[in-house]
Amino acid sequence: MSTYEFKLPDIGEGVVEGEVVKWLVKEGDVLKQDQPMIEVMTDKATVEISAPRAGRVAKRMFAEGERCPVGKVLIVLETEDGQGTAPAKAADVPASRPNMPAAALATPSGPAGAVLATPATRKLARDIGVDIHAVTATGPNGRVTSDDVRGHKPGAPAPAAARPATSAADKRVPFRGVRKKIAETLARSKFTAPHATYVEEVDCTELVALRTAVNGRATGAKVSYLPFIIKATVAALKKFPQMNATLDDAAGEIVQWGHIHLGLATATDAGLIVPVVRDAERKTIAQLSTEIAHLAEVTRTGKAARDELTGSTFTITSLGAWGGVMATAIINPPEVAILGVHRIARRPAVVGDQIAIRDLMNLSITFDHRLVDGLDAAQFVGEIKRQLESPAALDDKSV
Repeated sequence: MSTYEFKLPDIGEGVVEGEVVKWLVKEGDVLKQDQPMIEVMTDKATVEISAPRAGRVAKRMFAEGERCPVGKVLIVLETEDGQGTAPAKAADVPASRPNMPAAALATPSGPAGAVLATPATRKLARDIGVDIHAVTATGPNGRVTSDDVRGHKPGAPAPAAARPATSAADKRVPFRGVRKKIAETLARSKFTAPHATYVEEVDCTELVALRTAVNGRATGAKVSYLPFIIKATVAALKKFPQMNATLDDAAGEIVQWGHIHLGLATATDAGLIVPVVRDAERKTIAQLSTEIAHLAEVTRTGKAARDELTGSTFTITSLGAWGGVMATAIINPPEVAILGVHRIARRPAVVGDQIAIRDLMNLSITFDHRLVDGLDAAQFVGEIKRQLESPAALDDKSV
């Protein structure tokens, strides 16, 4: 019997430490090689690390929520292979995938019979009381998805003794991992940049008609409103480059970007993630529609590449049909503004001297008042409004 010290490997891209999100094994457990043993989150990724060799867990060196520096011992195993205390290498971590987004949890490559599912899906199953081993998998390579978990129909009701009491007990949820990263980012934004918000109403009646016409000639998937909103936003950003910018504090300069990389705030099981449409100014309605669908899919399933989740210069946030009347978004740092897109609804409006039923939508712009004045914000949203209310120029006939 010998001791094997598994050290957190260097997974590259400037990562210097990882936060222990969840231990999947206890001290005293006997592990098989490649058995998932821990979820670790870095600034770049959340990964599930498997046991590099078989052995018994002698000691877990860091508690959940603590940060382990790269190169420090993460877990000690007692093994029978006589390999002693050789440090772990990146190659010893077969199930970790460092190129995954902050909310994308890697699929384990565990032993035969193991359930293939992301940690986020496993957590969902635990939270709603579903035995993940009993769920029918529909994902790639037999992976259990969050939709599989939600759609699972248990074979029989739980016995009466296992059912929750009428008065539910308080529940404490650990504050770590993706949720904590989101909190840190948004708190930094809110307490660094003085936020201000401007709201404008947009008559989308002609936009609704244009989208209907475009989808009438489309041969593939239907086009949403978002590609048209992106095109209008790109036109406004070209006209008001101070909105497509960042503050370089060290240099004492405001950097106005020469490219437009649009972030699209996307809800996932793990939290709000922002995939990026790169060089949006160069793309057609058809290209934008295809890319939006791709980014939404890979972000929600945890398959987005790092360059699909970084480098945005301006962000749009929309809840679609849930968009409500108005909301004050928090700026995605280090950007200077974020556009909130709200629900299109049929409401009465004054057209000339008449009351008519129109398709109306509110847009909100939340901006960093250090760099953007209220007039700048109003004129910027005014340009988007002009583009959307007379949208013929947005139709590039690519669909």
